[in-house]
Amino acid sequence: MPTSLVVVGSIAFDTLETPSGHADDELGGSATYFSHSASYLAPKVRLVGVVGKDFPKRHIEEFEERGIDVAGIRVVPNGKTFRWHGRYDRKDLDNAQTVSIELNVFGKFAPKIPRGFQNAGYVFLANGSPQTQRTVLDQIEKPKFVLADTMNFWIETEHKALLELLPEVDGLILNNAELLQLSAQPNVVAGARWALAQGPKVVIVKKGEHGAMLFTGEEFFAVPSYPLERIVDPTGAGDSFAGGFMGHLARAGAVTFDEMKRALVHGTVMASFTVEDFGLRRLIGLKSEEIERRVSEFVRMITVDLGTVSVR
Repeated sequence: MPTSLVVVGSIAFDTLETPSGHADDELGGSATYFSHSASYLAPKVRLVGVVGKDFPKRHIEEFEERGIDVAGIRVVPNGKTFRWHGRYDRKDLDNAQTVSIELNVFGKFAPKIPRGFQNAGYVFLANGSPQTQRTVLDQIEKPKFVLADTMNFWIETEHKALLELLPEVDGLILNNAELLQLSAQPNVVAGARWALAQGPKVVIVKKGEHGAMLFTGEEFFAVPSYPLERIVDPTGAGDSFAGGFMGHLARAGAVTFDEMKRALVHGTVMASFTVEDFGLRRLIGLKSEEIERRVSEFVRMITVDLGTVSVR
């Protein structure tokens, strides 16, 4: 049965430099990309984040237009919104170089989960300190599925706290390099098996232009990325992927392996839209028909009928 989805993470202004151009003050942040992506699939998305007095009301209205519940967004009257300036090299669109970062109000972000959000069935802990992620879990009542994101910074600086968090979540999502860093294993498969042994039931590995991989205790599934001739801005692709993944699970109301496979497809498709323009420009105003068409195309692309061929 469908249920609500809560995301806790950053809301930001991004300055973006890619081989396709330059964009200033784009609405960004992990929770922003996730919630917009998930809103096309999940019955209800509830957002918890923090912004400063410089955050325009029109952006709040953009969240609301997507049906996103913004009761969890706190506005700090004497503060400024988180800002990030990133640059991508033509030879490596999977990794951004951070030109500058201003944490501002996000630097002291202590999430307060509104009472109406605490019974959510599905929870996404966007990239952040594992200690902060744990405080969110302490405020949620018996969620059906919790997925946590992380990054190299937390793996390096809060390794012990991250390991202590893993048994408390149902799923872990991270990229290929982060998994190898966390696990100290020689390859992704060994790294995923190691991560599963730490407690989560599911490990999802994002591989950028090479797709994504899903590991459980006994099963494995992988998909390529959706083929695009031109990528404008990779920012937010991973969070949009997670939004599509969790949005589908919340809509399905089930966390079976088959539903997670379908969720991986939807996550891949939502990420493919995000990278076609700067910031949220492609996600805002996206039509459901476009999503359904691309999902169908992607499923046809990854499905193979082996017929009656036998091996001798």
